[in-house]
Amino acid sequence: MTVFGGYDAFDDPYCYKGTTTLKNKLGLRDPVLLESFELEMTALRANEPLPRGKYDARHYRQVHRHLFQDVYSWAGKYRTVRTSKGGNPFCYPEHIAATMDRVFAALADSGALAVDDADRFVDEIANFLAELNAIHPFREGNGRSQLAFVAMLGDTAGFPFDFARVERDTFLPAMIASFSGDLRPLTTELSKLLR
Repeated sequence: MTVFGGYDAFDDPYCYKGTTTLKNKLGLRDPVLLESFELEMTALRANEPLPRGKYDARHYRQVHRHLFQDVYSWAGKYRTVRTSKGGNPFCYPEHIAATMDRVFAALADSGALAVDDADRFVDEIANFLAELNAIHPFREGNGRSQLAFVAMLGDTAGFPFDFARVERDTFLPAMIASFSGDLRPLTTELSKLLR
């Protein structure tokens, strides 16, 4: 087992041989340069209109592809390796597609996009975000894709979020707590970000 960018991965074909640097379209081997390039390109793409869709798993893959298309050839494709963070495994790749379909079906069934109560909306979105994060369907770029997609959901439902105000010191622990099933901190964080 090797650690890649804070993630534990096994025999990772996404990295250049003998390195922890993800293969990328520019062929950058320096992880610092790759991180800078990735941040710059995804920030530019995030300022463009995001793909429209049905707020389903396919739409989510389109958003990831849009954000990371300049950096990775596999943008928008589910990962094929097992990964974990801090010893906590994410969804095994052979189960990602079915689990994503289930999570997005649950989102649709929840009626979150049609509620008129901000608290109920935030509760549903916190649950959705926690599930999505536990799946971690992509090799890289899960967090940015999650926030971009949830921002679209908020705009559509009439409860827009201002993710520019995210405080890493509290949001990241809230995401970690949600991985263990405690949604209260994440609900609090999302509520603070409503415009």
